[in-house]
Amino acid sequence: MTNKLMSKVFLWMTLGLLVTFATGYFVAGNEKMIVNIFSSGMHWVLMIVELALVFILSARAAKMSGTSAKIFFLLYSFVSGLTFSSIFIVYNLMSIFYVFIIAAIIFAIFGAIGYFTNLDLTKIGTFLLMGLIAVIICMIINMFIGNEQFDLIISIISIIVFIGFTAYDIQKIKNLAETEMIPEDNIAIIGALELYLDYINIFLHLLSIIGDSKD
Repeated sequence: MTNKLMSKVFLWMTLGLLVTFATGYFVAGNEKMIVNIFSSGMHWVLMIVELALVFILSARAAKMSGTSAKIFFLLYSFVSGLTFSSIFIVYNLMSIFYVFIIAAIIFAIFGAIGYFTNLDLTKIGTFLLMGLIAVIICMIINMFIGNEQFDLIISIISIIVFIGFTAYDIQKIKNLAETEMIPEDNIAIIGALELYLDYINIFLHLLSIIGDSKD
């Protein structure tokens, strides 16, 4: 059952990433849509909707019907793609592609560690959560300071935190596969969302460090 479930998790994660990147690329090529999103305050509304969808999925995915969980996940991926369009404006397309591959390799390595290790990674969960909270606080502070070196440090720490979460989440999903309390399709969406968020954060912070901007 574990291998079958993990296949579903990665299938839905990949589908979510495809929806996000395809949406972002399409929107970036439409000047009117870009203006509507980033010049009218719509960007902030979309970010709030993103957060709301994440909270709903995180809290309710286990109790939803499998179909509802899948719809919410794809909706979240689509809304994320609308805000994601900014990277196609700021960075060169080939640079985005290269960073995507690098992020995928890092994700795969630490995902494999999480899957095959015999160590109990639940012990590092608290430290990862503390690190994530610290990163969020620092990001909010730097929104007002605007210090580039501080931003670089935040990105490096964020990558470390999310590669840790990648291994942690993979092992957690593997353990969930051994319980029959939650339907398989629901576990697949829960896992896909968690790994989607891990990958996207690794990708975005890597892009901010090594991405080649169009300026």
